[in-house]
Amino acid sequence: MNFIANETAQKLRGGYYTPEDLATFLCKWVLEINPCRVLEPSCGDGVFFRALRNAGANTTLAVTGFELNQEEAAKATLLAKDVGLAASKIHAVDFLSWAIEKAGFGLLPHDTLFDAVVGNPPFVRYQYLPAPFQVKAEQIFRALELPFTKHTNAWVPFILASMRMLRPGGRLAMVVPAEIIHVMHAQSLRSYLGRECRRLVIVDPEELWFAGTLQGAVLLLAEKRTDQHDIAEGIAIYPVRDREFLRESPARIFAAPQSINGKTVAGKWTRALLDKETGELIDEVGGHSSVHRFAEVADVDVGIVTGANKFFLVTNDVVSKHGLEPWAHPMFGRSEHCPGIIYDANQHAANAKAGNPTNFLWFCDDEPLKHKKSKSYIEAGEAVALHTRYKCRIRSPWFKVPSVYATEIGMLKRSHDLPRLILNKVRAYTTDTAYRIRTLNGASAEHLVGCFYNGLTALSAELEGRHYGGGVLELVPSEIEKLALPLPTTAQIDLRELDRQIRSSMSVQDVLEANSRIVLGGLGLSCAQQDSILNAWLRLRNRRHRTPSDAKDEAAEAA
Repeated sequence: MNFIANETAQKLRGGYYTPEDLATFLCKWVLEINPCRVLEPSCGDGVFFRALRNAGANTTLAVTGFELNQEEAAKATLLAKDVGLAASKIHAVDFLSWAIEKAGFGLLPHDTLFDAVVGNPPFVRYQYLPAPFQVKAEQIFRALELPFTKHTNAWVPFILASMRMLRPGGRLAMVVPAEIIHVMHAQSLRSYLGRECRRLVIVDPEELWFAGTLQGAVLLLAEKRTDQHDIAEGIAIYPVRDREFLRESPARIFAAPQSINGKTVAGKWTRALLDKETGELIDEVGGHSSVHRFAEVADVDVGIVTGANKFFLVTNDVVSKHGLEPWAHPMFGRSEHCPGIIYDANQHAANAKAGNPTNFLWFCDDEPLKHKKSKSYIEAGEAVALHTRYKCRIRSPWFKVPSVYATEIGMLKRSHDLPRLILNKVRAYTTDTAYRIRTLNGASAEHLVGCFYNGLTALSAELEGRHYGGGVLELVPSEIEKLALPLPTTAQIDLRELDRQIRSSMSVQDVLEANSRIVLGGLGLSCAQQDSILNAWLRLRNRRHRTPSDAKDEAAEAA
């Protein structure tokens, strides 16, 4: 968990300024509609003022900018004058407060709307925002009648408010986090943009544009519908490498990629990363009688929430030292604890030998207080105030962990290449770093685990999951439940051999291809069709891994 005290001042203000060449590209695109009034809701030191002039803006252009930091606002004011945009006005106030006060988000007069919006909204987690800003962010959602979540980020309400203040037919061009495509907290924004815009294009780079951060960024080009009869085309994604695209016409790039509407606009935008043929293929395969949504064949629950993992998850040495044998139960919770798809007695013994915390302490009653050693262990936890932690203090006694049970299948919450189901042969417990999975309707655990490892499910995980800095794939239960899972009865999978391959030096791609031949072949898919699905998975996996070389090891460790 990240705490505000551990974050840098730059991160807490979301102050990652836009490179001038990218800002100029965005400004060229909005200037194509000859705007008179432009909004810059988070102008920083004014890079977009210089970019507007670089892009050919007339000196009569009126830019209304906002920058909460007084020093940066002063710099932006001077820069606007220096580049000849004398009609510009920079407000050293909070943009969200101004937008709510100015517009009230009712029926806006046309002369209060802007022709274009440019900028780079702050990337700040909701919990790091000062309380007044949190209130304003929620007000924006409520005013637009959109579902609100406290998992949101400052850039989401910034874009919502900016789009609301854009005139019909106007253009919004912004640098936004790449997670706009897939994170759950941006769903209200995606839905709103899908309704309000005639066309949306994401310029999607292979590399990271901001030094000193693992946060991927993209360019959002959005053209608002002129009226309710203007057809909404949906979202299109334009992949780019390096800065070569900056030499091209923004108009050509905006028009080039094919838009996808329907389920893409209604949900995540990851579907737009696929070519049309692959999208049609997975739709066709998804209708096969042997292809199920995960929720149809299995139940997903989070692992055990202890509130103090270092206290409850311990090594054999700690168990022996404190006489905790009566309360010690086998557990696993990290990818290195199970590098394959089978967790058995041999793997458990290997983890214990390596000094991993292989024991979960389940104190289901007050019995440990009656023994000197175990009582001493509990008192040691109280000495460091573990009993005051939220998850611990809301239960009595604090050391009695609830919802303790094991399942025949486990699944780690995060993965580097692709998620794996793990056959839990020793019924080990898992913490909330993993999920507990139970089969439904008589489904075989072995068959589920073996068939899960295939190109279609791997691609489905990329489409349904999300990722953040470092490129680690994360799936929450609601996303796992949507995964496409082929379970052909003809697929005979040797789990021991598959487990051996996954643990071996074979590449993930090769193992996935070999098992897909069995699973997807069992559906009647040709090798060419299987390869199309595998190649789509590989493209999305590689896109997710677009990290600087010094971050790759960090990403693998986080998984």
